[in-house]
Amino acid sequence: MTVHDTADGGSAARKGKTGPAAPKGNADPKAPKGNPGPNPGPESRKGNADPGPRKGSPAPAPKPPATPTTNTPPATGGTAPARSPVLEVSRRRLLGTIGAAGATGLVVGGGGTALGVAVGQDDGPAPLSTLGSTQVAFREERATHQAGITTPLQACGHLVAFDLAPGAGRKAAAALLRRWSRTAEELMAGRAGTADTGVALDAGPSSLSVTFGFGHSFFGRTGLERHRPVQLDPLPDFSSDALDPKRGNGDLWVQIGADDALVAFHALRAIQKDAGDTARLRWQMNGFNRSPGATAHPMTTRNLMGQVDGTNNPKPSDPDFKERIFVDRDAPQEWMRGGSYAVVRRIRMLLDDWEKQPLRTQERVIGRRKADGAPLTGGDETTPMDLGKNGSDGLPVIPADAHARIAAPASNQGAAMLRRPFSFHDGFREDGAPDAGLLFICWQADPLRAFTQVQRKLDRGDALSRFLRHEASGLYAVPPAAAPDGYVGQPLLEG
Repeated sequence: MTVHDTADGGSAARKGKTGPAAPKGNADPKAPKGNPGPNPGPESRKGNADPGPRKGSPAPAPKPPATPTTNTPPATGGTAPARSPVLEVSRRRLLGTIGAAGATGLVVGGGGTALGVAVGQDDGPAPLSTLGSTQVAFREERATHQAGITTPLQACGHLVAFDLAPGAGRKAAAALLRRWSRTAEELMAGRAGTADTGVALDAGPSSLSVTFGFGHSFFGRTGLERHRPVQLDPLPDFSSDALDPKRGNGDLWVQIGADDALVAFHALRAIQKDAGDTARLRWQMNGFNRSPGATAHPMTTRNLMGQVDGTNNPKPSDPDFKERIFVDRDAPQEWMRGGSYAVVRRIRMLLDDWEKQPLRTQERVIGRRKADGAPLTGGDETTPMDLGKNGSDGLPVIPADAHARIAAPASNQGAAMLRRPFSFHDGFREDGAPDAGLLFICWQADPLRAFTQVQRKLDRGDALSRFLRHEASGLYAVPPAAAPDGYVGQPLLEG
């Protein structure tokens, strides 16, 4: 699919500090205390380019288990709280632990076990890093859509689909969505439940987002067929498809993203446990992106082919952004107004074959320079492609079958989608080739006019297609955010 030129989730680079984030847990308590600053909210942040450490609302830092949890409300209206919650570390206890290690050192060689560092409250607190304290709101005051759509790309991701258990109908589905919404809101705020596993006990919310959607089959199982949107009709077959039906579709779909792997896993486990006897796991996939702050300055991320991936993504500042990405207020299915449709594709990259290609060949396949993502017609990454420019040989500088040319909105009657993918690596295949590629996720108001239109054209002549294998697929209706004191999907399930 459009692996490169419709971008990774908000396209323009997020701005943030580029210095190292303040360490969590084993930090030196003499480190300066910082103010993470206001949370601009996903609509005002630029792009899912690779950021420096993010700015955001400092969320409540977790306390040791014996201490009752207290919560500081996130900043609203761009105002940071007067005092940041902190993760407290005792310097005296840390030094005492190191001193006791003495002759043996911090790592015990024979047994291979590491000596832990004690956490206490004897000295002044050290703040959570900006990375850990950043909170994504479960429901934005100025946005109707769920988190995880315009939210900047996170470093870790999980995609999971469930099927309702036999006998579980509309009422059971409503109870499940109520549980899931409550859990997501608590975890995204950095709060743990009473029966929490403690996996993410030492971390802040770390930009956690949890997004819920409904598959085509959900409506038949719940007796809601007449409320199923036509936009959820199954995607057509494409010649490049080699789809495993066991790893696609599903009644319910959940997308989880966070900038900390333990925080993301913690949310995944909580969602799975909440499913109980109501829904059964159908498939699950894990992904990753470059970590915030990994580059010297904010920049568009790269995919596993080494290409700058995400240059032409629609931006929230575009005048037609909402029209392209979100269902409008006049849509026939009222419960989907303000929501969006997610297309999910597991695309394996034939990296051994790709990496054998000379640099010039790779660049002509994509239509952009590998070093900086600039079009072959010149300029920098953000310079518009000159699709009419010919070289001295009279041929187009950007080849007719280049991926960037075929996927461009100008080549597809203006069709565009918001790409927000994760890379994946699931080990190696029997032939030794990496089982790796892209968990492609795109968002649009109408899949037929966006994904399907572009993919049909790519299917007919994209030079990149010979290096890709589409192995799983799903299409989901993602309703708007829950109303205050409500849950995601409530207007559908109780309407």
